[in-house]
Amino acid sequence: MTNNINTTPVGLLAGKVILITGASRGIGAAAVRLFAAEGASVVLAARGTEALDRIADEIRETGGTADALALDLADPSSIRAVVGSVEKLHGRLDGAFNNGAAPQQQFGPADTTTDHDIDEQFTVNFRAHWIAMNAEAALMRSNGGGAIVNTSSIGSRRASPALPAYGAMKRALNSLTETAAVSWAAGGIRVNAITPGATATEMMDIWEEAAPGTLAATAASVPLGRLGEPREIAEVAAWLLSDRASYVTGAIVPVDGGAGA
Repeated sequence: MTNNINTTPVGLLAGKVILITGASRGIGAAAVRLFAAEGASVVLAARGTEALDRIADEIRETGGTADALALDLADPSSIRAVVGSVEKLHGRLDGAFNNGAAPQQQFGPADTTTDHDIDEQFTVNFRAHWIAMNAEAALMRSNGGGAIVNTSSIGSRRASPALPAYGAMKRALNSLTETAAVSWAAGGIRVNAITPGATATEMMDIWEEAAPGTLAATAASVPLGRLGEPREIAEVAAWLLSDRASYVTGAIVPVDGGAGA
């Protein structure tokens, strides 16, 4: 009897066009490399275009397809223009990893948080995602659907007394993710979010500089006993963007080494 099961390895994201914001460093850069290795045509977007170009060149040198686009998450027209460029480049969008974010500059309780920090957190960590998701969904809808993954934070799932504006906007993003998932399901668009815990990125370095001892204390508080690596966070996003997560939408998935348990 002939076995008709195809056991040829296929990349998790083979044939998909995926947009990654915040792609110049940290989780975003790790996602670009992972998604490309899994067969996706990747579109990288961030303010740091020099770094983007280096990563895109790296992908192309290994036989992948990559394009780099300048993006200012504080500028709605820039966000919409990037999605428009994806359409011009590929004619469709199968997945989007909305990962770009701004750190809260000043540590401290809500009554010491500056108006500037509040405004920046709203603009970059919430409004930018709202605008991006709508633009991405419109393009996905014209081609039968797709998947969106937003990077939230463990700080969205509990009190965040040292970073109240950051935590508040990330919690708002969770709500938007769930609402969009319900609203867009009939159009074949899945929307999920991940809530990374402490991850070895430049953002953690910024917080360590502002409050020395943060890294050691944070690592000690994680049940797995260490910070996460950017690639480990990107792996979960890759699965959510893939067809293997076809029945998952409206989920807020912790990727935190057990810190939120």
